[in-house]
Amino acid sequence: MNKIRKIFLPIFMILLLINIKPVKGQDMADYKDVKIREFKVAIQCWTFRKFTFLETLGKVEALGVKYLEAYPGQKLGSSDPDATFNYDMSAENIQIAKDALKKHNIKIVSFGVVGFENTVEATKKVFEFAKKMGIETIVTEPKDDDLSILDKMVKEYGIKVAIHNHPLPSKYARPETVLKLITGYDERIGSCGDTGHWLRTGVNPIDALKLLSGRMIELHLKDLDAFGKKEAQDVPFGSGVANVHDILAELTLQNFRGYLVIEHERDSEADNPSPSIKKGLEYIYSIMHYKGYDEILGCNWKEYNKHGWNHYGPGYFELDEKTGVLTSSGGMGLFWYSAKKYADFILELDYKCLAPNTNSGVFIRVPDFVISNDYIYHSFEIQIDDKSTDIHRTASVYDSQAPKEDAFKPTGQWNHYKISFIGDVIKVELNGKEVIDWKAEPRGKIKDFAKEGYIGLQNHDSNAKVSFKNIFVKEVK
Repeated sequence: MNKIRKIFLPIFMILLLINIKPVKGQDMADYKDVKIREFKVAIQCWTFRKFTFLETLGKVEALGVKYLEAYPGQKLGSSDPDATFNYDMSAENIQIAKDALKKHNIKIVSFGVVGFENTVEATKKVFEFAKKMGIETIVTEPKDDDLSILDKMVKEYGIKVAIHNHPLPSKYARPETVLKLITGYDERIGSCGDTGHWLRTGVNPIDALKLLSGRMIELHLKDLDAFGKKEAQDVPFGSGVANVHDILAELTLQNFRGYLVIEHERDSEADNPSPSIKKGLEYIYSIMHYKGYDEILGCNWKEYNKHGWNHYGPGYFELDEKTGVLTSSGGMGLFWYSAKKYADFILELDYKCLAPNTNSGVFIRVPDFVISNDYIYHSFEIQIDDKSTDIHRTASVYDSQAPKEDAFKPTGQWNHYKISFIGDVIKVELNGKEVIDWKAEPRGKIKDFAKEGYIGLQNHDSNAKVSFKNIFVKEVK
């Protein structure tokens, strides 16, 4: 196996590098319309290296962050002045750390950068510690190129391993080195890319992310005041050269499900890094389009699922578990999210007509479990039908209210719906244009409507196929 990897990987890397596209210019246009998802945010404890682990928890809680990446060697802050947070902690100190985490409602999701010998005994010790602490990812910079022991442990424990990059002359400074190392191993062995260290090395973070697409486990997110300089300093997100917006847009396109780990290393702010972190968090939260939304088509790390959904009637929706695209087949039926009823809400999703005569729709406030066709008389349908007219045309409230104008894209292109139902007012935006602003009332086939209900997607017939993806709901209280 190792001989095959040595022969294959150089060829593989050349092919990959040939296909890397520059990010300047062209990608600016590609990313500006990306609706950035809400990513989970963690704080790397090194940010608060002047403080103990227990003191750090209070500061992280004050920032409103619920997740943490611990590093080995930080003073614990217990009654034992020599105790540090590490994988060789005593049972007593492990319990002290666990109790403090519970008190502050914080979870340790990753641990690193941690070094250990490439032996079963040493590796197992780190994984056992991670298991005890509920840690999801071990971050490391291996000395040895043979990751077979790590590969075995990942399979045994279900804990991921992420290869970190310090700047040059670090062994893993360049993303192609990391990719070469991890290729051929379990996909739970991947990259913990560090945008700050990439910038110091002279690597564009977006180039690096593209190269490592599919193998990103987590990201150490930093913004710096200079590119290609080892002495460059951390600045709040959005005020430096990293282009944080496009980094998060690229991660969105990659369907990245890991943590954004915030690490602020500016030495002059080590005594009080919180103001810069707070300012940076405000920026990244402001560009997360789906902050506060729930994604109702479930995704477990890299695979989507239909958990919480039911189907009534003929036909079905086929789910691509890798991309999260639902495609209708047959009908007439309804694929509805039965896990929760919604009263006032904003629903956003993307849809694509697969034929000029596509016929489908989005049902809102379906009042009861769907066991017959009766739901069509007691809930509203936001129509998808480019060939029909007036109250049956795309973006109409079917059989009730016609759209103000046509805003749909040609067959085969993705469209974006933003549908709100607040009180008795339905508003519909299609591709950024408001086409419906209507005070709902029984009209047409609608006999009455409920104050709350389920959300559903229609599959009409085999000749009217439609695809859906990126289904997000925000409750409005």
